[in-house]
Amino acid sequence: PQVNALQYAWLGPLVGSLVRPVGGWLSDKWSGAKVTQAATAVMIAAALGAAYYIKLAAASSAPEEVFFPFLILFLLLFLTAGIGNGSTFRMIPIIFEPAQAGPVLGWTSAVAAYGAFVIPTIFGQQITAKTPEYALYGFAAYYVSCLVVNWWFYARKNAEIPC
Repeated sequence: PQVNALQYAWLGPLVGSLVRPVGGWLSDKWSGAKVTQAATAVMIAAALGAAYYIKLAAASSAPEEVFFPFLILFLLLFLTAGIGNGSTFRMIPIIFEPAQAGPVLGWTSAVAAYGAFVIPTIFGQQITAKTPEYALYGFAAYYVSCLVVNWWFYARKNAEIPC
């Protein structure tokens, strides 16, 4: 039977939003920079894994056979995005002095809301072009840049601002 992926599309945002407080809680235990670093590394792997299963499905006569691993990786991507969101928001009051932290939190929220528009738009364009895996490759490349920035400024030994 054919699988309608759109029936499952709502699960990702649900998982990401529900797990966001966990990112803050984990950050309180282990540091925001470490949690953000780990979440971002998993996001890279999940995005590349999901892209792999999209390519497998495109080449398969029975694409529904690879839907479950794709769905698990896609949900893992949302799960770790939610954790990373919570950990990043936990870092802001540490990085910025109190007078700046509020405006930075507001600006960061606006950028995150914009991402909720941009990501589906990019996916839609790539689905129309019949290359949805390219969107995931692009997201993985972006996550690599985030990983490097977080490591350099916040997570590495002797970081500029350890969080």
